[in-house]
Amino acid sequence: MAAEEVYDWLIASSTASAGDPFDAHVAASIVAVAFAEAEEDGRHCLEALGLEKSAFLDLARILFPNAVDTLDRRIDGRSPTVEAEEQSIRDILGIYSSDAGRLQTHFIAMIARRCQSPHHLWQDLGLRDRAELRELMTRRFAPLALKNRQDMKWKKFLYRMVCGSEGFTLCAAPVCSDCDEFHVCFGAEDGESRLARNRNAAANGNAPLGQIHGAALPEAAE
Repeated sequence: MAAEEVYDWLIASSTASAGDPFDAHVAASIVAVAFAEAEEDGRHCLEALGLEKSAFLDLARILFPNAVDTLDRRIDGRSPTVEAEEQSIRDILGIYSSDAGRLQTHFIAMIARRCQSPHHLWQDLGLRDRAELRELMTRRFAPLALKNRQDMKWKKFLYRMVCGSEGFTLCAAPVCSDCDEFHVCFGAEDGESRLARNRNAAANGNAPLGQIHGAALPEAAE
């Protein structure tokens, strides 16, 4: 299955969930783009997601209950390794979290892992645009969103928070507006959604970015 098919399948599997539709959209987007990236890079799917199998199945029980049995059968139980840098991002997200529930824990792990990918964070989460990322951060990490009043690019902001918490100086500029590289940390984060790009590629008869084979996910909703 291609990434956009995984997204569609997960959303169809969320109909029995009592979870918030926006949470389901965000989680399905993250899973779809992470699994496609893992397929393309030759990695295990949960490695690109940052969740152990038990945590991933718990996420599915909360948001995609109709998919749990199929996912349990199709995905093996390898545990992703969390390096110190990624753990620091998890810690910052946990400190400034708006929620202490299980679902929040899974979002923290997924966001921290996707911060390791090279695109804008909203793209690496599979979201439609940067506004969706802002909504996600405002909903689930309200204290952090308040700190980012100048709307710094989220990856830059998170790593600045990590460096500040660990006593390092990330940037020597006394004021952001005086910095010669202001555009690096602020400004537009243009680009196409990675899921939208896959849909467009498929519509044009091109190979989408990353295919997810039957060994990883089901061919159709059950």
